[in-house]
Amino acid sequence: ADLVGVSSFGFRGEALPAIASVCRLVVETAPSDGAGTAIHAAGGVITEVRDVARRRGTTIVASQLFYNAPARQKFLRGARSEWRGVVDVMTMVALTRRDVRFTVSNDGRQSLALPAAHSLRDRVAALWGSSVADRLVDVDDVHGAIHVSGLAERPADVGTASRRTFLTVNGRPIRDAGLLRAAEAAYKSTLAPGLRPSLLLDIVLPADAVDVNVHPAKAEVRFRDRWVVERAVEDSVRRALGTFDASAALGVRTWSPSAPAWSTARADVELLRPTDARPDGLFERRSDEADERPVGVEDETESNAAESWRPPEPSFPPAPVPEPPPTQHVPPLLQLRRTYMMFEHDDGVVLIDQHSAHERVLYERFMGMLERGEAPSQRLLFPLTLHLTPAEGEAFEANRDVLVRLGFEVEGFGGHTLLVSSVPMPHPRFDAERCLRESLAALAGDRTPSSHARHERLAATVACKAAIKAGDELSPAEMRALFVALGETRLPAHDVHGRSTIVQLSWPELERRFGRQ
Repeated sequence: ADLVGVSSFGFRGEALPAIASVCRLVVETAPSDGAGTAIHAAGGVITEVRDVARRRGTTIVASQLFYNAPARQKFLRGARSEWRGVVDVMTMVALTRRDVRFTVSNDGRQSLALPAAHSLRDRVAALWGSSVADRLVDVDDVHGAIHVSGLAERPADVGTASRRTFLTVNGRPIRDAGLLRAAEAAYKSTLAPGLRPSLLLDIVLPADAVDVNVHPAKAEVRFRDRWVVERAVEDSVRRALGTFDASAALGVRTWSPSAPAWSTARADVELLRPTDARPDGLFERRSDEADERPVGVEDETESNAAESWRPPEPSFPPAPVPEPPPTQHVPPLLQLRRTYMMFEHDDGVVLIDQHSAHERVLYERFMGMLERGEAPSQRLLFPLTLHLTPAEGEAFEANRDVLVRLGFEVEGFGGHTLLVSSVPMPHPRFDAERCLRESLAALAGDRTPSSHARHERLAATVACKAAIKAGDELSPAEMRALFVALGETRLPAHDVHGRSTIVQLSWPELERRFGRQ
């Protein structure tokens, strides 16, 4: 048990003699400032030992590699390739030991100068530049006995630069594709297919929960319970991506808010009714708007949509509305171009894309319905009749059970004709006929194999088609309700297509553009 708890890495005693046997080696060492010792060796034979004056520490110089083994020397790669290997190793060591100062020289010219860093972000900025560090959000979370910290790339920035990955377990750099996949799973529904984020993560867990002696170079480890570790990594990265800091930024990011701008208290969007506004609009139907629908420009995915249809009133009286929760703190919101919501933050101006925001809200709600197996729906006074193409009919058959769990009650009516008798009602402007038709058209030809992936695909498609559109005018109460609902989602900064939902413009950036800096 005592040996398991040893956290130091020790030193492989044969490593230094093995290096000395194929080169000319000089080792200088001193336990304290002042008197030290220098050892010279050639081909593994000690040629000189003498006293030297030096600072505390150890310096090892290896030169003329394989001078005494020509057969090995000819297998060395070119100087540039070997130098890249040296840089890779030093980069790994520098990321692992941020408290140590490193300098690396090549042919007498200093190539790397890294001062001791206070954080992983500082070391990343020193290695690759502040532009890379600015694209990363902080990860810091604890799951039981597992602590996951580090940096994860902001979804809006994924694909704009080279991907970088780095993992440590209890301070030891490792390779582990499973942990990277777990971290990437946290980006699900925020990235376009094929994009993979940069991830630099430190994982700390009890010594008896991991076996480090499964690889000759200690580059791989074996976990006692891999699923628990992967789940901790995924949840930690997802939580980091759910913060306000994970949203996109215009210009240079100059702040790192410790908490989201919205309240994280629980809020039921359908029942949210600000005390200073009458119940109306998107989440509360107004009786005097039964025949009105704001006219606006729709995004490109709706350009070939069918004529607008407004669902008839349900055949049963509406359920009584419970008391709303306490009013959440919501900043004053302004709608721009009937597409964006804008508000002032302590450190800048924030824009929210209303379609992307509502799409994120509906996607997470639909996924919750599919997981619980329950979905509220409204029966129509007059059933809808939909005539589908063969491809759309095939998509309906493949996704029939999922549509039912989302609240659609649909029956075949001969051939490729469907009879829709009940529909979900995510908001009063919801166009059930158009949403169902466009969703089936988008799913036509889809060959997603697993049921969970199919659920995600359908939920994302229906959420996109059901969400409010660019051009829809929102009342102040609607904007407040959408703002609170977005704050309740797990990944508010991005919609299901990987587009940014929130964009920030800092005060310093505004001042720079106006020539005030």
